[in-house]
Amino acid sequence: MKYSLFLFVCMLFSFQIKAQNPVVFDNYQALENEILSNKNTTYVVNFWATWCAPCVKELPYFEQLNTEDKAVKVVLVSLDFKDQIQSRLIPFLKRKKVQSEVVVLTDKNYNNWLEKVDRNWSGSIPATLIIQGEKRVFVERDFATFKELNQYINSNIN
Repeated sequence: MKYSLFLFVCMLFSFQIKAQNPVVFDNYQALENEILSNKNTTYVVNFWATWCAPCVKELPYFEQLNTEDKAVKVVLVSLDFKDQIQSRLIPFLKRKKVQSEVVVLTDKNYNNWLEKVDRNWSGSIPATLIIQGEKRVFVERDFATFKELNQYINSNIN
């Protein structure tokens, strides 16, 4: 019993560390190759930043999706500034107890990688990309409720 409790606490702590110490990618292609490459996984990728009020408002809905829908993998791609990761992003993730996978994209060559996400993306955030095998669905908007996000995800997978 003690061992099980210890293992549970260690696992819980390791999930927190993953979200609170995000991997930094200097280019989008590396992020896609390393994080979004499993064709058997359905990804819900949210592009956001701590300085974006609508992004912060909808973040709990992605957290809830991460907890409740094991059929998808939620990846939060932070577009925060590289020099603010330690001072702003990580404290934010700890304060909000973010458990989803968080990565940071610092690629400043926007004209190159935005079209790789979606050819019509203006670059505004929040924005969400659903990847299911070869299928990609992109939306440049915020979600007002978890129900709205969940319905959107479910209507665009399978």
